[in-house]
Amino acid sequence: MYFNSEGSNEVTYDAIVVGSGISGGWAAKELCEKGLKTIVLERGRMVKHGDYPTANMEDWELPNRNKMTPEEMKEYAIQQRTGYTMTPATQHWWPKDTENPYTETKPFDWIRAYHVGGRSLLWGRQSYRLGDLDFEANGKEGIAVDWPVRYADMAPWYDYVETFAGISGQNEGLMQLPDGKFLPPMEYNCLEKDVKKRIEEKLGIKMTMGRTAHLTEPKGNRGTCQTRNRCMRGCPYGAYFSSNASTLPAAEATGNLTIRPYSIVTEIILDDTKEKAKGVRIYDSETKETKEYYAKVIFMCASTLGTAQIMLNSTSDRFPEGFGNESGELGHNLMDHHFRLGASGKSDDHKDSYFSGRRPTGIYIPRFQNIDAKSKRPYLRGFGYQGGGGRDGWGKYVAEAEYGKGFKDAVSQAGDWSFGMMAFGECLPYHDNKVSLNKELKDVYGLPTLIMDAEWKENEKLMRKDMIDNASEMLEAAGLRDINTFDAGCNPGLGIHEMGTARMGKDPKTSVLNKWNQVHSAKNVFVTDGSFMTSAACVNPSLTYMAFTARAANYAVEELKKGNL
Repeated sequence: MYFNSEGSNEVTYDAIVVGSGISGGWAAKELCEKGLKTIVLERGRMVKHGDYPTANMEDWELPNRNKMTPEEMKEYAIQQRTGYTMTPATQHWWPKDTENPYTETKPFDWIRAYHVGGRSLLWGRQSYRLGDLDFEANGKEGIAVDWPVRYADMAPWYDYVETFAGISGQNEGLMQLPDGKFLPPMEYNCLEKDVKKRIEEKLGIKMTMGRTAHLTEPKGNRGTCQTRNRCMRGCPYGAYFSSNASTLPAAEATGNLTIRPYSIVTEIILDDTKEKAKGVRIYDSETKETKEYYAKVIFMCASTLGTAQIMLNSTSDRFPEGFGNESGELGHNLMDHHFRLGASGKSDDHKDSYFSGRRPTGIYIPRFQNIDAKSKRPYLRGFGYQGGGGRDGWGKYVAEAEYGKGFKDAVSQAGDWSFGMMAFGECLPYHDNKVSLNKELKDVYGLPTLIMDAEWKENEKLMRKDMIDNASEMLEAAGLRDINTFDAGCNPGLGIHEMGTARMGKDPKTSVLNKWNQVHSAKNVFVTDGSFMTSAACVNPSLTYMAFTARAANYAVEELKKGNL
């Protein structure tokens, strides 16, 4: 069994990985496969692949027909306000807000997951590459700092991680959405085919099937997606990519992996005699003990805000403002995607048609603004849309298992077809969007918490008008009726794509990391979660975290062999 909670008797390893989510799982796999004895330190509890207690349960088998009580919800005040469904089916994945507080200078919705696998068990699984449109934008526009890499540097690593993870999708030949190594895409329904044809012909706007980390063909010990759309409960088939089903088992197969749960990393330990770290200090949340672990190389994969919290708390004479923070940029340039706006409409077509299954992905409309001179807008960057078509009616009642005459009437006829789309927009990297340590407010373990100070600024607000208007225009061109636009608003954090607190760059004076994800001033520490992002693009970022992590791990091992670390 590769999930090993031991480790107290052996405190020195070749590599330490902090966190077991998407980035941490990839770091563990790559380092272990390259021969390094690696310990993964996870702050939360153990979760083995298949340890998904509600994955096959129906609502009537769950407490209160899968509804939380008002008393229970008091423990999740922040997560409750986000609109994400907190139910007995998923409650075990979410840490309590009451035990993990933070301070909001400005509103910030922080969605966390503290267990082996982290948010890789909970993510939306949309998987898109950044292209040169994204990697070049900061440099061309004079925004923040330039990325130290370009798409040509990353393309082979995108190929590599897509092939292992299993991404279904379709190549479209678009500059703004680079093609990839895809499994067959999931299928459009009849209304989606209509909308795609009409907006492409009338507006020249491309629509594709969502590129998603779900297997449409078997891969190794993982089965294909069963279209149950119960992904948030955990997938016993391993059909969607997660650390638990994919990278951690690969790491275990090498015999080089140790996982230690309940291990809250509190700080990185500096080697005073050399320009590097020698290990990390942890707080064991079960035993209440403090322990130290040592290694030649350290990968920080605790999430953008988790890594920032650890590095800010890692102070010394050399780094009085936080580990590697000679530039003063640690904790700054916090980004997320702004969303929850778009449009929907109804169709009078296909009254005699329906669809089967609960497809776990929708359509994707790639960015089409500010990609050339013809699409120049009064704001920088752009946005894309996710959404899809569906039909009301009996499908939604089956899972609820209602009985009696009302139920029979409901399942005997289907409702209208409708199509909706929601926009996701890029946020620029602003130095004053930041997090810092609050040493006055402690969490349940007595550790300093974070102060959130981030907001959408004028560029994002200007963009949001187009995000609504363009959605309405597309649905009108698609021949839909009763078109309704919406803007539900959102706080930073709600997109769960937080990035940028330890950005990479060319100059140590203006960035925390170099092009290999190394801390400029401590070369054996690599940061490969969302912290490294220099700009946000408008696409879901997790695939990019995977590619950069695999690339950084390969480089770290090469440097170890050369004696440079």
